[in-house]
Amino acid sequence: MASLSVEVDGLKLPNPFVIGSGPPGTNANVIGKAFDEGWGAVIAKTISLDASKVVNVAPRYARFRVGPKPHETIIGWENIELISDRAFEVWIDEFKRVKDTYPGRVLIASIMEEYRKDAWIEIVERCQDAGVDAFELNFSCPHGLPERKMGAAMGQDCDILEEVCGWVNAAAKVPVWAKMTPNITHIEDPARAALRAGCDGIAAINTILSVMGVDLKTLRPEPTVEGYTTPGGYSCKAVRPIALRMCMEIARMIRGEFPGRSLSGIGGVETGEDAAQFILLGAHTVQVCTGVMIHGYGLVKPMCEQLLAFMEQHKFESIDQFRGHSLRYFTTHADLVKRQAEARAMEKAAAKGAVTKDGQWQGERFVEQSRGLVSNE
Repeated sequence: MASLSVEVDGLKLPNPFVIGSGPPGTNANVIGKAFDEGWGAVIAKTISLDASKVVNVAPRYARFRVGPKPHETIIGWENIELISDRAFEVWIDEFKRVKDTYPGRVLIASIMEEYRKDAWIEIVERCQDAGVDAFELNFSCPHGLPERKMGAAMGQDCDILEEVCGWVNAAAKVPVWAKMTPNITHIEDPARAALRAGCDGIAAINTILSVMGVDLKTLRPEPTVEGYTTPGGYSCKAVRPIALRMCMEIARMIRGEFPGRSLSGIGGVETGEDAAQFILLGAHTVQVCTGVMIHGYGLVKPMCEQLLAFMEQHKFESIDQFRGHSLRYFTTHADLVKRQAEARAMEKAAAKGAVTKDGQWQGERFVEQSRGLVSNE
């Protein structure tokens, strides 16, 4: 019987499906709902020591739909939402309450701070004293807080990122993941810096900086707040191909340089088949955020069923058996040209009846086949 259970950086999860940091993990009530529905782990919405500077606006979402009305499909989702606006002390109390209620479940704190060592150390020490099982460092939020040199602004500077990861890992007693921004040329660079500084794993990708569109009636960009907007983070199905590519690049780098470290894949996951693709490209866990906002917390049940069906189809008994299986099939364009030329040469030889493998020799045609291999025949 196939099993979905996974162990990542010492954390034991009943399945690889993790609530990604964002609205689905915005307070103790919804975190409890996620555990009740069967999610493998929950990453709470990103917190900082001082929530007074966090002021959200409304509306703050915009959706990209395709297909005929009224049965359109949402394939893209933009948000201009900031990190949690709830007081840090409230979060500490709720972390304790969640762990008291669900002692065997994995609760991960997503944290973000300014470029100050004392702030990062304080938030780490106080959160782990509250009982969280791991940390995810938000170096990836593409909007709002980068104006304060936080989020993606920090994640795009490998030197600063590595220094901050060093501060965190010196204070942390639980696993630490660094969450990557896709708004960068080579995602392996910040991922490598985080691992070099001692992080246990990488989470990728966060949202892609975007402009959803312009309303052709009002001529205002969306989402419109008092007639204005700002670029936001793009997620949902449409980003999955980009997320898969970046996870593949990180996974190959981890295998070559940091064996044993982990990868949490993020980007447009709404089905078990979506998750299987991330795992085939090296992910240990798969995070879902926008999918929960569209389909609800019950989404985890069909995803588990679909992933199990995939495993049974291929006779995989565990997630470990197929993690990274498809990485071997990536190569260079020059190698593709070489492989295709060799295949065509083999096909041409076979079409002429030439022997290309020893198993093709036939006793009754031995002389004929020998003649077919003579270069000047």
